[in-house]
Amino acid sequence: MTASDRPKLAVWKFASCDGCQLTLLDCEDELLGIAERVEISHFLEASSTDAPGPYDLSLVEGSVTTQQDVDRARHIRAVSMRLVTIGACATAGGVQALRNYADVADFQAVVYARPDYIETLATSTPISAHVPVDFELRGCPIDRGQLVEVITAYLAERKPDVPAHSVCFECKQRGTVCVTVAHGTPCLGPVTHAGCGAICPAYGRGCYGCFGPSNSTNFPSFIPLLRRDGMDTLDVVRVLRTFNTAAPEFDAASRKELEE
Repeated sequence: MTASDRPKLAVWKFASCDGCQLTLLDCEDELLGIAERVEISHFLEASSTDAPGPYDLSLVEGSVTTQQDVDRARHIRAVSMRLVTIGACATAGGVQALRNYADVADFQAVVYARPDYIETLATSTPISAHVPVDFELRGCPIDRGQLVEVITAYLAERKPDVPAHSVCFECKQRGTVCVTVAHGTPCLGPVTHAGCGAICPAYGRGCYGCFGPSNSTNFPSFIPLLRRDGMDTLDVVRVLRTFNTAAPEFDAASRKELEE
C-alpha cells in the first residue's frame, strides 16, 4: 500500500488535558502497526504534519467551550468521513462542565485578573451536542485497548466491538470481591460504563464513574443503596458530578437529588 492509498487519520484537541491523546501515543507497539496502515495527517501532539482533508477518520478529544470550538467542530465534521469522540471531555463535557451549574462570569471574576479578555460560552458541552458523531469512546482517560479496537474496526470497515455493560461485570471477570457487599463501600460500578478493567474496586476503592453511565442505569433503585452505605445528598451529588457531570443520566440524577 502506497502512502497515497492509506486512509487519512486526524487527531484533534478541544478543551481538555491531553490525556486521551497521550493514551494513543502510549500504545507504542500497537501505534507502530497503526502507523503502517494509515497516514497521520493531523496530530499536533505527535507531529507538525498538517495535511488538508478530507480525512477517513478523525479522533476528537475535548469539550466545546467557545464559539470558535463550535465552528471548528462543524468544520472537522464536514471534512471527516468518520468522527469518533474520545474521553469524558468530548463525550460528556468533562470536569469543566461543572461550570454548567453556576454563572461562568463568577468563575471568570475569581480566576482571571482581566476577565474582560476572556471569550467563553456559559457551558461546556460534548462534541455530539453540536455535530453528529459516529462513535463515542468513554473514559478519563480512555482505555488503550478500546482505542486500538475502534481505530482498527474503522480501518476494517466494521463496527467497533466495545462492551456496553457495567463495571460490575469487569469485577466478576477479574475475580474481584464486590467492595460494597464485602465492606459497605459506596461504588458507582453498577451504573458506570465498562472499560477501565475495574481498577479501583481491585484495590479496595469504590468506582467513581470515570467512564460515564452504562447503557442501562436505574438511579431510583441505585441511589438508596448509596444512602444505605453512608452517603448524604451532597455526597451523592458530588460523586455524580465529576468527570462526566454533563452526561444526561448523571446530570438528571444529581439534579433530582438536590430537588428532593
